[in-house]
Amino acid sequence: MKAIKSTLYKNVMFLFVPVFLLISNKTAAQADPREVRKENFKGVIKLDVRDSKADWTPYVLKKAPEGAPNILFILFDDTGIATWSPFGGAVNMPTLQKLADNGLMYSQWHTTALCSPTRATLLTGRNHHLTGNAAITEGANGFPGANSRIPAQCATIGQILQENGWSTFWIGKNHNVPEQDVSSGASRVQWPLQMGFDRYYGFLGGETNQWYPDLTEDNHFIDAPYSPEEGYHLSKDLADKSIEFIRDQKASNPSKPWFLWYCPGANHAPHQAPKEYIAKYKGKFDDGYDAYRKWVLPRMVSKGIIPENTKLTDFNPLPPNIANPADYVRPWNELKPQEKQLFSKLAEVYAGFSEYTDAQVGRVVDYLEKSGQLENTVIIYAADNGASGEGSPNGSVNENKFFNGYPDNLEENLKYIDKLGSPDTYEHFPTGWAAAFSTPYKMFKRYSEYAGGTCDPLVISWPKGIKTKGQVRSQYHHSTDIVPTILDICGVEMPKTFRGVGQYPLSGVSMRYSFEAKPDDPTRKHIQYYSMLATRAIWKDGWKAVALHAPLTDKGHFDKDVWELYNTDKDRSESENLADKNPDKLKELIADWFEQADKNLVLPLDDRTAVQQLGIERPSEEAPRERYLYYPGTSAVPEGVAVNIRGRSYKIISDIEIKDPNAAGVIFAHGSRFGGHSLFIKNKKLYYVYNFLGITEQQLVSSEELKPGKYTVGMEFTREKTGEYGAQMGSAKLYINDKVTAQSAMKTQPGKFTLSGDGLCVGYDSGDAVSHLYKTPGTFKGGTILGVGVSVEKIQYTDLEKEAQRAFRKD
Repeated sequence: MKAIKSTLYKNVMFLFVPVFLLISNKTAAQADPREVRKENFKGVIKLDVRDSKADWTPYVLKKAPEGAPNILFILFDDTGIATWSPFGGAVNMPTLQKLADNGLMYSQWHTTALCSPTRATLLTGRNHHLTGNAAITEGANGFPGANSRIPAQCATIGQILQENGWSTFWIGKNHNVPEQDVSSGASRVQWPLQMGFDRYYGFLGGETNQWYPDLTEDNHFIDAPYSPEEGYHLSKDLADKSIEFIRDQKASNPSKPWFLWYCPGANHAPHQAPKEYIAKYKGKFDDGYDAYRKWVLPRMVSKGIIPENTKLTDFNPLPPNIANPADYVRPWNELKPQEKQLFSKLAEVYAGFSEYTDAQVGRVVDYLEKSGQLENTVIIYAADNGASGEGSPNGSVNENKFFNGYPDNLEENLKYIDKLGSPDTYEHFPTGWAAAFSTPYKMFKRYSEYAGGTCDPLVISWPKGIKTKGQVRSQYHHSTDIVPTILDICGVEMPKTFRGVGQYPLSGVSMRYSFEAKPDDPTRKHIQYYSMLATRAIWKDGWKAVALHAPLTDKGHFDKDVWELYNTDKDRSESENLADKNPDKLKELIADWFEQADKNLVLPLDDRTAVQQLGIERPSEEAPRERYLYYPGTSAVPEGVAVNIRGRSYKIISDIEIKDPNAAGVIFAHGSRFGGHSLFIKNKKLYYVYNFLGITEQQLVSSEELKPGKYTVGMEFTREKTGEYGAQMGSAKLYINDKVTAQSAMKTQPGKFTLSGDGLCVGYDSGDAVSHLYKTPGTFKGGTILGVGVSVEKIQYTDLEKEAQRAFRKD
């Protein structure tokens, strides 16, 4: 082990030294401090301070304008406009309703159709490709509009408000840090504290387990403060932290306004909530998603969300030769009784999750009211894209199957029906509910050509600044318009140059005019392009052109896409294609799309599958290698920068010393009960478990017991072929020293263990346990672990074992 470590150290130093010299030898124009002093300092400097005159003006931080408001921006995930009760939906949202009654609802506010890109627009006010966020960070690629690194030309709302006298806080989901930067040793340039936020508490990835979250506080990873058994849920924790951040700030700087970006994990999968909130919806979705659409449409009309003549669209609007089968909606009347029972329960959990999180947001709003801050606090409450169809046509108790391209099985899912929403499931409802919660529009999240993926709920409340309350605004707007609106409200401008870097112009327009406008007054927005995972559209002055293409199909041939045309001023649900009647208008809009694509760095288009895009090898600060070393006492290593064993043969080897006859615990673990693998000792025997997508725990157990002494232990998987749905088939062996102590056939996942979180650990298992045979954290006790090596080299396990033994003897 020491020999391996020595080789690695030399390689790292070889890479590091030239970079250091390159940085240290750089030459640049330097500022003359005397000139800077003369320019900014207006006092008098003499030999004696008693003869000098101080001038504090250059050194006093800028203060916010007098009477400037606080900003609370609450951003939910994966929520179609027909979901929440204020908009006509079945999910009760008392806090949102209270804010809507005291503010304004927006019925034509749009997003990019996906998480990271929308959040980038809300951070910067620029179109998502200008920020490098063509898709989620896990799908980044080496192109100007797709690299997932927000450039210096796109200063964030946090940076601008921070420089102008606001305290800035970020709570909850991030999903704008490049995947390879989510690790303890990586660059933190794109982490919240470096992007203009004074404090951060939440999770950096796209999703996290609500019971066992992957948490970051400020610039470091932390464990959850207590367990689910003790009442922990992430939504509750985030509300507690929000109140704490504001209370701490007011204790020392009561006159200073604050900006809080509050991003719960809801309503993104996994859908997990306390039982009592799930129980509130028992039986409420039993009629199915077809019936839900027919029920919710007139409610939306009565609330003024959609016009009276709005038509329902088809569940499956794309032609079969274009559609993605994974996004198909199964007709409710063709489902088996057990399927209806399962699908209804999955919707109940989603609804309970949403209402529970709204109740936690309500605690923050109540605090603001009791502390006298609510009157001059602008509260923006929205969602980042349409309801999610990532649960497949059949729903899932483990959403990670979607990201592995692996289908769900009804019998497997039914086993968990009484545990849905608990720590035992990582669930997602079927595509039918995604379409229903996006009524009356076509499709859902990921589809940017239709409004089902982009039209989202938005409420803005500001007691001091909005006098017309409880009304709906139908002006067409987009997520790029939020930053200009906040700046307008705050009396602050986006500078042309920020910290020496020229800035891209804002892509959006301020919505503040709508506070005093009439419900149907014209919008001040003129044009907005859409492009997401090769779906694309453009809206311009009430007309919309749509290219027919499904995401994640790997079909390409974008030049063959058929375009449709809609007049959204007269046909809100995009139900009547006018392409044949208005060919000149369609031609105009197609040309406009390509012009916008050029201006905003949109190309190239990418419709490859989820497994293909998530599996892209991305450059990190550490070059890819075939041998990795890990040590105890360190933070979990995120999958994006950990050893990649997908589709490969691999070996895990560790030098351990057992001192106590009853030594036990985790030696190595990566992943969770929903997909992962672990090497551990239990009942004096060595175990290796590969948990295949939460479906089966494939176990190897040593035939002999481990007594006190020094050992080299490990396992080897030899890949033989690719099986059904991309599973990697092969054989596994378990070793104690040079002896095979167990062996069996085994299969491994084609994709990642998680979209984010549950990283690689040595000496414990973070978050949720890989195996039911131990409980988190499963800390190794009764001995020591020198280190763990993971190799995807072609050398034999026995050669690696001999090398590890030599290292053990040296240490």
